[in-house]
Amino acid sequence: QVQLDESGGGTVHTGGSLRLSCAASRYASRFYKVAWFRQAPGKEREFVAVIWWDRDTTRYGDSVKGRFTISRGGANNTVYLQMDSLKPEDTAVYICASGPISTVSVTSTRAYSYWGRGTQVTVSS
Repeated sequence: QVQLDESGGGTVHTGGSLRLSCAASRYASRFYKVAWFRQAPGKEREFVAVIWWDRDTTRYGDSVKGRFTISRGGANNTVYLQMDSLKPEDTAVYICASGPISTVSVTSTRAYSYWGRGTQVTVSS
C-alpha cells in the first residue's frame, strides 16, 4: 500500500507562488507515475500535472502550462509542484495521486490507484 502525504498549501495573493510536496510512504516503483489533480467546490477533479518515476517525462493540463512545474527528488520519494503566477481560479484542494503505467489516459482519475487527502490552495484577488 502506498500512502501519499501532501503539504505546502496556503493562501497567497494573485501573482504569488507556492510549492507543494507529495511524500510517498514507500519506494515508488520505476513503473509508477505520480500526478497532481485539483478540485474546486462544486467542480470535477481536474488533472494538473504528471511525472513518470523512471524518467523525467512530464505533462501538464492546459490551464497550468507555463506556470506550474512538477519535479521529483528528496529522500522520501517526494514529488513537488511549483506553482507560479497564481490566479484566483487556481483556488482548489490539490491532491497527489500515484498509479502504474497503463493504457488509461494520464489525465483520467481512473489511471491512479492511490490518492492523498489533499492540501488547500487559496489565491486571493
